[in-house]
Amino acid sequence: MMKILEFDGLPPEALLNRDIQAEEDVSAAVDAVIAAVRERGDAALREYTRRFDGAELNVLRVTEAELDAALEAVDGYFLETLREAAENIRRFHERQRHNDFVLTDRPGVVMGQRWTPIEKVGVCVPRSPEAFPSTILMNVIPAKIAGVGETVLVTPPARDGSISPGALAAARIAGADAVFKIGGAQAVAALAYGTESVPRVDKIVGPGGVFVATAKRKVFGRVAIDMIAGPSEILVLADGKSDPKWAAADLLSQAEHDVRSSAVLVTDSWELAEAVQAEVEAQLETLPRREIARRSLEDNGKILVTDSLDKAVEAVNRIAPEHLELCVDDPFALLPRIRNAGSVFLGRSTPEALGDYVAGPNHTLPTSGTARFSSPLGVDDFMKRSSFLCYDRPALNAWADRIADFARREGLEGHARSALSRREFGTKAVFE
Repeated sequence: MMKILEFDGLPPEALLNRDIQAEEDVSAAVDAVIAAVRERGDAALREYTRRFDGAELNVLRVTEAELDAALEAVDGYFLETLREAAENIRRFHERQRHNDFVLTDRPGVVMGQRWTPIEKVGVCVPRSPEAFPSTILMNVIPAKIAGVGETVLVTPPARDGSISPGALAAARIAGADAVFKIGGAQAVAALAYGTESVPRVDKIVGPGGVFVATAKRKVFGRVAIDMIAGPSEILVLADGKSDPKWAAADLLSQAEHDVRSSAVLVTDSWELAEAVQAEVEAQLETLPRREIARRSLEDNGKILVTDSLDKAVEAVNRIAPEHLELCVDDPFALLPRIRNAGSVFLGRSTPEALGDYVAGPNHTLPTSGTARFSSPLGVDDFMKRSSFLCYDRPALNAWADRIADFARREGLEGHARSALSRREFGTKAVFE
């Protein structure tokens, strides 16, 4: 049963189990996997796929025929959903594009900034009954909008060596350039270092369990990564007018993910708190993943009662949740006061599940309190900035003495000489 507590300003560590490092120690095992993939390439990938996934594969890459067949195999209703969801995701992420700029407001000086896409990106997608088509859409589409040259998707196969048609259809619709039947730490290693079949990429994105997270941490520096994601989270801020059935259903939507997931209700109503507590128990009885959800709620679920909505907002900002629902009369009035949240769902008719699948904003979000300083996955994650600068001789001469003085104060005579060497009166005095 979810615990009901009175919020008294406790720090988030006292409210939730959120240490993303507090995982099973798999470091040595991941080191061995990475070393094997670096040394033996595809042979190691086939061995680990046989050992961990039970699939015997001769060819690791999904063929064009398999991708085409998936579009035919998916039922028309779901195919239409995938296409409409993809369009919503594209429309939202298209607005995230940055513009280059050039400044020419000083005589003899040109400077500016350019955005360029990362050349190759790897996308990790965990296995599920459908291998998470939503995650494929959310990770591949922003990469393609950014202009990434090659987007490589990896996901574990079923025992028969197949990947679900839904996942392959999503990959085709999103525009993935290549799909490989590999997962786990071995897939991360393959993307980071390359094998005979799998190209080496420049950045790895996408969720995964402890092995994937640990592998991403270990290859960081060789490649870029998006984030080290912890268990899924939801915080429902609801006033006394909210429907306890809706609030309970939303809490369970995240609790069913994983036993380590966190579901929290914050309310200014004791009556609602008790009603939601009872409703959660009632809905658990018919939830297919009730054992996972029950353990998640018992270990990490909380109902926090505050004496005002102001205190409820304080609780939100302290916790910095991955998903935040504002189930109040005027959620837009509260929105400017929310400083720390991955994605905010406004109003009683906006469940978190909308964002998971079809609405458009990305569902790859900062967890474990990292919304204090991190952002959702977006087009920016697939691009990089370069600045550029051009001074003509008179413009440089106007600053050369100050540059040299600055450099010498930092003990860098070579920097000073570099600036002074271009002075119009010549270079002899610079080096004396």
